[in-house]
Amino acid sequence: MNRLFGRSKPKEPPPSLTDAVSKVDSRVDSVDKKIAKLDAELIKYKDQMKKMRDGPSKNMVKQRAMRVLKQKKHYEQQRENMAQQSFNMEQANYAIQTVKDTKTTVDAMKMGVKSMKKEMKKVNLSEIENVQDDLEDMMEDANEIQETLGRAYGMPEVDEDDLEAELDALGDELALDEDASYLDAVSAPSAPEGLPGEAAASRTEGGVKVDEFGLPELPAT
Repeated sequence: MNRLFGRSKPKEPPPSLTDAVSKVDSRVDSVDKKIAKLDAELIKYKDQMKKMRDGPSKNMVKQRAMRVLKQKKHYEQQRENMAQQSFNMEQANYAIQTVKDTKTTVDAMKMGVKSMKKEMKKVNLSEIENVQDDLEDMMEDANEIQETLGRAYGMPEVDEDDLEAELDALGDELALDEDASYLDAVSAPSAPEGLPGEAAASRTEGGVKVDEFGLPELPAT
């Protein structure tokens, strides 16, 4: 059959918006080059007319300049139309790509929900609660074991009231031991000097007569 009728040419895929935008932009670049060339001609003609006197020759140059200017306007209009077409296709392409991205996101979310539902079926809430209960029981047993191992042996039994009374008394004793201010209130007398019975007049301390005990001697009445 292929020999008789020949093979049909494979159909080419339709052009995408990206390809169309690329082609239009290429045409816009081509038109820009033509406009730049016409601008150069217009400048040349304008310079010529400045140096020429009025007359047929100047009018001829002017006609050429007018013709070039019309061509430039024509190309500028074409460029404007093609630029607008390119912009419109780019906006359409952007909208299409946005829709595709949204669809991809939604599909991914659906797959995520489906996977989550599948995994949630493997989770048994009752089993989790049982595990938690078992862990709680094991922790209580571990605490009881620690308390048992830390139990004291051979300690004499003491009445709680006696312990409290002794604790209170111990607090008072510690307070007294820490407060030594009473020692600063009264200074102890100095040790007596000399022998007992020695005349008081024969001993002085800081210019003051003292008795055999080292106390200031009272004046006689």
